[in-house]
Amino acid sequence: MICVSIGRGRHQMMIAEYKQLAQLGAELVELRLDYIRRAVNVSRLLDGKPCPVIATVRRPKDGGKWMRSEDERLTVIRTAIASGVDYVDLEWDIADKVPRYGKTRRIISYHNFDETPNNLVSIQRKLQQFDPDIIKIATTANNPIDNIRVLRLCRDSSVPTVAFCMGEMGVTSRILCGRFGAPMTYAAFHADREMAPGQLTFQQMQEIYRYDEITPSTKILGVIADPVEHSFSPQIHNACLRKAKLDMLYLPFRVPAAYLNEFVRSCPEMGIRGLSVTLPHKETILKCINALDDSVAAIRAANTVVFRDGTAKGFNTDSDAAIQCLLEDYPFDPDAILEVEKPLKGIRVCLLGAGGVARAIVFGLKQHGAEVVITARDDRKAEQLADEMKCTRIDWTARQTHGCTVLINCTPVGMFPEMDHTPYERDWHDRSTLVFDTVYNPERTLFIKQAREAGCQTITGVDMFVRQAADQFELFTGQKPDDETIRYEVKRAISAARY
Repeated sequence: MICVSIGRGRHQMMIAEYKQLAQLGAELVELRLDYIRRAVNVSRLLDGKPCPVIATVRRPKDGGKWMRSEDERLTVIRTAIASGVDYVDLEWDIADKVPRYGKTRRIISYHNFDETPNNLVSIQRKLQQFDPDIIKIATTANNPIDNIRVLRLCRDSSVPTVAFCMGEMGVTSRILCGRFGAPMTYAAFHADREMAPGQLTFQQMQEIYRYDEITPSTKILGVIADPVEHSFSPQIHNACLRKAKLDMLYLPFRVPAAYLNEFVRSCPEMGIRGLSVTLPHKETILKCINALDDSVAAIRAANTVVFRDGTAKGFNTDSDAAIQCLLEDYPFDPDAILEVEKPLKGIRVCLLGAGGVARAIVFGLKQHGAEVVITARDDRKAEQLADEMKCTRIDWTARQTHGCTVLINCTPVGMFPEMDHTPYERDWHDRSTLVFDTVYNPERTLFIKQAREAGCQTITGVDMFVRQAADQFELFTGQKPDDETIRYEVKRAISAARY
C-alpha cells in the first residue's frame, strides 16, 4: 500500500488534494497537520473523508514545520485521535504521552536526517515498548549498504515495520520495503512537494515501479551508477517488463566506487537477478564478479551482470549494439557485406575517448576488420587502450587532423546537463564522414547537430541505446523485448525531461 503525504498551508487546499488522491486510487493519505498555517480544524479535514488517513504533526527536528508550542501539538494529536483518524503518527519520545484511544492505530516513528545508525535493531526494540501497531524508521542513507540494513528490519520484525532510507541513495529502499514485509511506503503528491528527501511521487510509484504489484517473489533488476538520478533505464526496462507481463522490477541504484564490491555481494539478499552497469563502474565491476563472457574477457569492461546459481557473470552489450548500428546505417554495398567475413575491413575509424564504452566499441570494430585510431583527453588511458587493442593513438589536440570515414564520440561530453559542449569543433566536420555519438541524453547533442549541419550522415546514442538495452533485457529475462517499446520510452523520457 502507498501512503501519499499531503502538506498544504490551507485546509481548503489540503482537502482538495485529499479528495483528488482518493479519486486517483490512493488507499491511504497522510495529512501533515504541521503544514497548516492557522489553527488546525481536524473535524473540517475529516468531514466525509474519502479514504483512510494518517494524522501527523511533525516538529522541525523531525523534518516538520510545527512552530507552536509542544502542548498545542499534543492537543492537535489527541483531537485527531478523538475525531477517529485511522492512524496517528507519534514520534517515539512522545508516544507515552498519548494513550491509545478508540480504533485509531498507532504508528511509532523514529527519524534520523544525518545517518543510518549502527544500532537499528536496538532502536526498533525501543519503539516496540510504546504499544505500536506499526513501527516506522526513516534514516538517511550515506552509502548503498544502508538500504539493505533497513530492509532487514522490515523482514525480521515481529511487529509490522516500515523502514526505509531517505535521500537519493535511499530511493530503492522506499520501493523495496514492501517486498521485505513493510505494510506501506510513503510517496509525495507532486515532485515539487516531497515531504522528505528522496521521496518519489504517487504517479512514479504506480506507473514506473508498480509498487502494489511487488511481492516477495518479485525478481529485482537495476542499474548501478554514480550519479544515477538521470538514468532513463528504470522507465524503459519497467515498460518492457510490464508489456512482457513478467514479475520483475528494475530499479536505480546509486553506488559510489568505494562500495561497489560490497553492494555486488549484497545483491542476492536483495533479490537482485541482474544489473546494468554504467559510469564509472564498467571496468572496475570485473573485480567484483566471478565469471566473464568471452567478449568481456577481451574488452575488460562489462555493462551487464547476471546473477544465477551463485555466479555473478559479466557481459557487454555495448560492442554488438555499436557494430549493428554501423552495419545498418553505414552506406555499404549490402551484397558485399554478405560476401566478406569482416564487413568493416578498410573502414578508417577515429574514436574519441578511452573509457568502458570505448573499449567495447574498439573491440567490435577490430573484430570486424576496421582500422581504428584512438584519442582521448587522458593521453595515458588512450595509449594504454591503443596498446591493448593494437590500434594507433594520436594526441587529443590533433584529433581533427586524422582523415577518417567514421567518427565516434565515446566521451560523456555533451551529455545532460552540459549540453552546450562538444568534443569536436563545428568547422572540423567533413560531410563524407559518418558521425556516431554514444551519448543518448539528449539525442540531438551539439556534436550531432553540428555534424548534420555539415551534411554528415549520423547515428545517435538512442540508436545504440535501444540495441544494447534489448540485448540486456534478453540476458536478464530470456525473452526478446519489443524494440519499439524501448525506443518509444527513450524518446518519451528525453522529451518529458527536457523539452
